[in-house]
Formats: sequence, structure tokens, C-alpha cells
Amino acid sequence: MLRRTLLGGVAASTLAAPAMLRAQEPLKMRLSLDTSATHTRTIQMTAFAKELEKLASGKIKVEVFHSAQLFRDRDVGKALRQGGAEMGVPGPWNLTGIEANLDITQSPSFYGRTAAEIYKAIDGEVGQALNGMIEKKLGVKVVGKWLDLGAAHTFSTNKPLNGPDDLKGLKIRTSGGAGQMLRVKFFDAVPNFTAWPDVPLALSQGTFDALFTTNESVKSAKLWDSGVKYSLQDYQFFAQYIPMISEAFWKKLGPDLQKVVTAAWASQIDGWRKAMAISQAESLEIMKKNNIKVGAPDAAVLNATRKRLMATQDAVVKELKLDPALVAKANAAFGIAGKS
Repeated sequence: MLRRTLLGGVAASTLAAPAMLRAQEPLKMRLSLDTSATHTRTIQMTAFAKELEKLASGKIKVEVFHSAQLFRDRDVGKALRQGGAEMGVPGPWNLTGIEANLDITQSPSFYGRTAAEIYKAIDGEVGQALNGMIEKKLGVKVVGKWLDLGAAHTFSTNKPLNGPDDLKGLKIRTSGGAGQMLRVKFFDAVPNFTAWPDVPLALSQGTFDALFTTNESVKSAKLWDSGVKYSLQDYQFFAQYIPMISEAFWKKLGPDLQKVVTAAWASQIDGWRKAMAISQAESLEIMKKNNIKVGAPDAAVLNATRKRLMATQDAVVKELKLDPALVAKANAAFGIAGKS
């Protein structure tokens, strides 16, 4: 009987060993991006992955997939919900089909704004409300403040750009969302949607002759090789990315590792934002060296254009199905009284 007991104990420990080993294996987190390996967002998120692995003491293993190796940003929300990835950092324009209020960043009061002005809304009540909506509808956890891409401007292949009126008649590529489509139409131009990985080829083939994007994105994709010759630094909108982890994976992490993730993000976000601002400025100079002619409207022109846009505010809010109370909060953050 003693022999049976000993053998039973050995057998039990042998069966338990693989389970113990499995329990000690790191949780695998796939982070999906559609920007290239040289884009600052990809570089920053790769650094985040390494830092997170370090702070988690090997309990999390992060694999970064750039250049839409896993999913394009427009598809990453669905992928997080269905288990195709554990983390994504898409722009809000990619998610407006799921939560219409994310198009608030394309509403008239956001036009021509500096980063500091945008933070007043997005880091405040407006951003907090949007995060809650996203978490509920997508089944994700927003892990911290939004990651900057920077000011999106207008770029063209053949038409010189010296002011907002020069956008008239252009076929302008947008990155997604009904809000950007409305913005293009406001300038009497023709909207187009093309996913970012397809932009260089589409540009070279003449699918569109202008686009809204950032200096950094033009530089990272070398869009001067695809035909971009002119830029109007008109601050069409301020592009940011939303850091989100699937709810299923978030629960797997447990309270301790959840704190590690949010702390890791919080400790880096301000530095990433500063680094991106520097990269955007450096990208502008690189564009000029590659013979892109740059027009830069002064603040008075931008303010006058925003005033024209604000006259369409009620119609835009209605068409984009934005929550008027949320729009009012954004206006208040910008110091706009009422609807003026």
C-alpha cells in the first residue's frame, strides 16, 4: 500500500509539472500597427514593448507587428474583439463606424488647433467620455492618454498650395471617417478613402492628387518619390492614436500586471508626445530638402477659416451624429462660448 501511495505521488507530480510550466510561461501580447518600421509610432511602440517586458519581469511577451502585417488600423478594433490581436493603437478615424462620437476631432472647432489646445479637450472630460464609449462598445481597455501623431496638413502632387482656397477641385485622400469626408467637401474638393499602406502606390498611379496627412508620415513613406510636390501647413486636424487592449487579455493580466501596463504607458506618454513634435518639425525640413514646396498660412488665416467652418457646426454635428453635449464640452475647453 505504501508503494502504491508513493507511485501515486510520483505520478501526480509528473502530471502537474507541465501545468506548472505552462503557468509560468509569459502571456503573449500581439501589438498590431499599420505604419512602417521607420515611422515614429512604430519606433515608440517597439520601445514600449521592450520596456513593458522588462517591468513585467518576463510575465508578458510582446510581439510588435508593423506595416499591417497583422491588421490595418481600420480592422484592428474588430480584431481585438475577436481575439486576432491583444493590443492596437488605431486613430479614432478608424473607429467612427463603431462609435460616431470619435469624429468629434473633425468638427469645426478642432480645425487649426495646436497640440496644447487639443490636450485641453482630449486629456480632459471629452477624452474621458470617448474612452468610456470605446471601452463599452469595443470590449477593450484604454490604457492611458492618447498617443500623438501630430497635425495633419494638406499635400498635393501637381497643384501649388498657398491657402485654403487652393484645395478647391482636388481629389483628396482621407484616412477614414465621415468627418474627414465632410471637411474635404467644405473646401469644394472631392473626398477619397485609401488605407495608409496603399497610399504610395495609389499616389503614383494618380488615384488621388492630394491627401490629408502629417509631415512625419510623408517623411517615413518618402511620399516625394510617389509624386508629392506641395504642402499647405493648414492644421486640418490633430491626429492621435488610442492605446487599447482587448478586454479578454486585460482580464488575463490580473490586477498586478494591469497596474504595470498602465504605469508603463503613463511614464512614457509625455516623452513620446515631445519626441513626436520634434520628429514632425524635423520631417518638415526633410520634406523641403526633397523639394516639397511648403505654404504656411498665418494664424489669422487659420482663425478666419475656422470661423467659416463654425457656421456649419450645427449641420456637421447632426450629419456626424455627434452628441451635442460632448461638442459643447469641447467648445468650452477651447474657450468658445455657445456656438460662435
